[in-house]
Amino acid sequence: MDRRKFLTTMGGLAALEAAPGLAASPEVRVRSTSNGPPRKVIVGTVMQSFWGEYPGRQIRREQLAGIVDRMAAQAGKKYGRSLDLAVLPETAMTGEAGEDALAHAVPFPGQVQDVFTRKAREHRCYIVVPTYLLESKEKKLSSNAAILIGRKGEVVGTYRKMHLVVSLDRRTMEGGSTPGDVLPVFHCDFGKLGIQICYDMEFDHGWSELARQGAELIAWPTQSPQTAHPAFRAMQQRCYIVSSTWRHNASIFEPTGKIAAQITPPQSILVHELDLSYALLPWSSKLQKGDAFREVYGDKVGFRYYEDEDCGIFWSNDPQNTVGEMVRSIGLLEMEEELARVRQFYRKAGVPS
Repeated sequence: MDRRKFLTTMGGLAALEAAPGLAASPEVRVRSTSNGPPRKVIVGTVMQSFWGEYPGRQIRREQLAGIVDRMAAQAGKKYGRSLDLAVLPETAMTGEAGEDALAHAVPFPGQVQDVFTRKAREHRCYIVVPTYLLESKEKKLSSNAAILIGRKGEVVGTYRKMHLVVSLDRRTMEGGSTPGDVLPVFHCDFGKLGIQICYDMEFDHGWSELARQGAELIAWPTQSPQTAHPAFRAMQQRCYIVSSTWRHNASIFEPTGKIAAQITPPQSILVHELDLSYALLPWSSKLQKGDAFREVYGDKVGFRYYEDEDCGIFWSNDPQNTVGEMVRSIGLLEMEEELARVRQFYRKAGVPS
């Protein structure tokens, strides 16, 4: 059978709720957020290199505070309100560690914390602050860390990079840094936020653990500007990923695996609004590439449909109506629910899935 004819048939199952063996299955492996009210989140990120001579801590603090100010200004101009989340690049506060991370690491309490506490309060936003963090001078401990500051200027928590870059010749990790061993998910007022840092991208453990804990948005401060791997992670884990980089691009990846927004030189600041309450819909003749929603809901629905991927991401702009209700009203199934039903169908037919 032609794939589209098959999916059209399966899409019709939405109207067959009572059909034996084809009800919604516990096999749905990804948590749907479509039944919650709209959750608009304005995210700011940056592409900014920190190579070259280190300017000193005071100047660097001023540089980073200025970047947050520019994000907030752009958010106000573009969306009429300020940021919800600002993400700075990997080790933005300290720069690279070279062969001695301890010599470059800084304590967070004091002047560093003060400037980001002030900026978070001023703009009423969360800020991800990456730095080589001095954990203990006496024990000679430092880490490649990202500290999350809350809207009121409080320290929400810290993620310490687990997968540090290894020098196989010297048999050291990032100039003697200590790897982290905890993968926290932070409960922000807009949703669940995870953090991974640069080389963490290459290893499944952190991403699968954040997904298990329900992370909906993952900040990825990084030196690497890669896009194929984070696109895969976003699609695999069904989450948004925000890269904040040193070069080439800064990007926001959506759960379809597509890049929702991106900047490249000469631009340096990217501000984008996303909605954490969304539905992923596969191709269906009923969907009409999203036009079926427009006909019924007009500008109360937003979406991006990708013909090259036969799917789209949809969200509600109506506080009184969830996107999940919109999907059901026109007789469609979300991607994961459809796949779960297809797997049931395959099992009955003896087809491995």
